[in-house]
Amino acid sequence: MSRIRVPRTGPGRPRTRPVAVLADRAYSSRAIRSHLRRRGIRAVIPQPSDQVSHRLRRGRLGGRPPGFDREAYKQRDTVERCINRLKQWRGLATRTDKLAIAYQAALHLAGILIWARR
Repeated sequence: MSRIRVPRTGPGRPRTRPVAVLADRAYSSRAIRSHLRRRGIRAVIPQPSDQVSHRLRRGRLGGRPPGFDREAYKQRDTVERCINRLKQWRGLATRTDKLAIAYQAALHLAGILIWARR
């Protein structure tokens, strides 16, 4: 989390605190949620069914469920599908390029070809 850099549209150094973090169920731990809450970052992370059942089993002591924005989570699905489409290129999926600039060039080329097909 400390290495996150959100570039600004104008001049200035990048922000280190995004508005929201979209993650899958694997990152729905109490430690991650409390860290994001301390930094003032909105967490859009669905709860796994076992965490929901444990919370419900405790009754009132289980607390209220964390907020979840379905519309924001749909954006994560769009990004995941785009990444999966890019990974259809074997060189991008296996990361066989030794230089970062060659990998980035392949990423740009794959993006252009995907865009051109549509």
